[in-house]
Amino acid sequence: MQRDFTADIESYFTRLKATLDRISREELNAFMNLLLDALEAGRYVFIMGNGGSGATASHFAVDFNKGLSYQKARRFRFICLNDNAPTLTAYANDVGYDEVFVEPLRNFLGSGDLVIGISGTGNSRNVLKAIEFAKAKGAVTVGLTGYDGGALRALARHCVHIPIADMQVTEDLHMVVDHLIYAVLGKALPAESPGADRG
Repeated sequence: MQRDFTADIESYFTRLKATLDRISREELNAFMNLLLDALEAGRYVFIMGNGGSGATASHFAVDFNKGLSYQKARRFRFICLNDNAPTLTAYANDVGYDEVFVEPLRNFLGSGDLVIGISGTGNSRNVLKAIEFAKAKGAVTVGLTGYDGGALRALARHCVHIPIADMQVTEDLHMVVDHLIYAVLGKALPAESPGADRG
């Protein structure tokens, strides 16, 4: 016998749509301008998260490194800190999981680079340590959060907050943020000049 899930489907969509309307357009606009600033200055953008947020961080990296860079006059320099599994697990095993994002930043981070931490609760300790380090080194920091924003919302210089205590909706809308920026900046960024060296 087939079960009827339509009421639950409608409830989820209702929460999703209501939360979408409550996301700050000012926070989104500020985030987009920070990304453009990094592009124009040739700065690196580091991004990180755990679990589903790690998958979102990886998705950001491919959308910016390929989707918003291919055949463009300028190219983003995104590095996803959770994409290198051997490096991540080496630090997790030998030093501690809290250090898996901050330690690679010690290798690569420059003053003025952009560091984005994604945490649904805003309380992922490894993300917080990386943001703390980035701030101390003069980097620009952004948190993508949900729930009440947790410690990350207060710690990061900038934040895009998803105002709902629901991890699935939060993660859904973090991806919407990525694709929104992709769609808007994709139209705004100039294409490369004919015959430009793509190397």
